[in-house]
Amino acid sequence: MIILADIRRKCSFYFETVTFKNLLHTAMSDGISANVLYRLAQFFRKNGLGLISWVLLDLNKFLNGCMIGRNAEFGPGFVLMHPNGIVINGGVKGGSNIAIEGGVVIGVARQGLPIELPVLGHDIYIGAGAKILGGIRIGNNVRIGANAVVVHNVPDGATVVGIPAKVVKISP
Repeated sequence: MIILADIRRKCSFYFETVTFKNLLHTAMSDGISANVLYRLAQFFRKNGLGLISWVLLDLNKFLNGCMIGRNAEFGPGFVLMHPNGIVINGGVKGGSNIAIEGGVVIGVARQGLPIELPVLGHDIYIGAGAKILGGIRIGNNVRIGANAVVVHNVPDGATVVGIPAKVVKISP
């Protein structure tokens, strides 16, 4: 079940081992309700119950301060560390094992930047307050620093920081 994959991934961030006790502790942590509401909304949208999906996403907005568009799709291991202030456009596509801190914005860019949506690879960590804007590709095994503003493609294995974000390290 994809919700369990999300909880297991978050548990691995918090603890060195994924045990039943650690999973229970993680299930009660900040952000899990946002993950569960998002996953349930996706389930209902994919099964032709768009109204229920819309209600769940609005509930997520109200309870968690987290706005994730209806058509945003992420693979298993999607983790909202602290959901408050997260805004993800409805057309964003992301792979598996993506962890997002609070205050992150992922979406369309304006003012001369491309008016497309970002595509995120696998195994990505996005620090608090980061912005990922425009029709760019974020590679696999990427780390985006807190408050970075990413407006250009990011290669696999990169760590990016700054405004605008620049690659400071590439891991094999």
